[in-house]
Amino acid sequence: MHGSIRVRPAGSAKVSDLVAIGSRLIANGRLAKTDRVDAALLAKMGALLELRADQPKSETLHDLKQLATARLALIKDRTAAKARLAATTHVLPSQQIKRRLKQIERDLSQVTEAIDAIVAADKDLAARAEILTSIPGIAKVTACAILTEMPELGHLSGKKAAARAGLAPISRQSGKWQGKERIQGGRASVRRAVYLPAVVATRFNPDMKAKYEHLISTGKCKKLAITAVMRKLIVTANALLRDQRKWGEYPA
Repeated sequence: MHGSIRVRPAGSAKVSDLVAIGSRLIANGRLAKTDRVDAALLAKMGALLELRADQPKSETLHDLKQLATARLALIKDRTAAKARLAATTHVLPSQQIKRRLKQIERDLSQVTEAIDAIVAADKDLAARAEILTSIPGIAKVTACAILTEMPELGHLSGKKAAARAGLAPISRQSGKWQGKERIQGGRASVRRAVYLPAVVATRFNPDMKAKYEHLISTGKCKKLAITAVMRKLIVTANALLRDQRKWGEYPA
């Protein structure tokens, strides 16, 4: 199995089924953990869950991923440099930090231009990015992050899209006990990418603002309300990409 290929379930299965597989291997005397034993377990799990392989990322998406990672690193460097500058009183280190900040800004401009060039050169990516940026609250950087981290967006159901991003509420219940629902798993990189856009959307996106204010008015905490807006952004983006239409455009 190739490490870069992810799999997703075609149907449903219980955790107890996976436990049963492990228990059966132990019952057969397979207590060791080796590559061969692990491969057998994974093969049985794949057969049970009817897993199928996702399409591997294209070279274009890999390039975008590297550039996006470089951009995040530069932003962190800029933040750290600004903090050092604010705490520095000596002239020499202050001058050095200022030169470093100017270099970081030049590097950021180059990386951003490279990202824009790659997206513009790919007809499909450009069209998908244009759809995403039509959603109030989502800018070019966020659109690029979503397309890079969730290339399958637009080919999923709304529930699967939310779950893939780790934004679907997970129930916690046992007998009469009912715990609070919470999000978990999924792709943390996608959640990080849509957090600030969700905050912006609560002010400038009419639909997202209405949902946020409704949740707050019913007593929900701000963190939960923002998470709900993040989920709605992903589900909306998935629907628009699926229908190949922009925000505000409705089929006849």
